[in-house]
Amino acid sequence: MAHTVILHIPNETSVLGEIDELPKPTDNIVVVTNPRQKDGKDLHYIDHGTVKVIWPLMKIAFIEVLGDAEEEKIIGFVRE
Repeated sequence: MAHTVILHIPNETSVLGEIDELPKPTDNIVVVTNPRQKDGKDLHYIDHGTVKVIWPLMKIAFIEVLGDAEEEKIIGFVRE
C-alpha cells in the first residue's frame, strides 16, 4: 500500500510524492515515486521525466504522512 507523503527538506521546496512503505529506523534512504511540489507543479531541480527519486534521510528534516482519500469520506460530526 503506497503512502502519500510530504518531505520537508531544509532550504528547498517541500516535495509531495508516494512511497511504498514508511522508512524504518535502520533505513538510510527513502524512495519517492512521482515527486512534485505540493501544488502539483514540477520541481525545478528534478528532470521533467523523472519517475522515482532516492533521497538520503539525513537530508530530510521530517516527513508528513497524509491520510487516504477513503478516510476523508468518513463523517466525524453531523449536526441536525
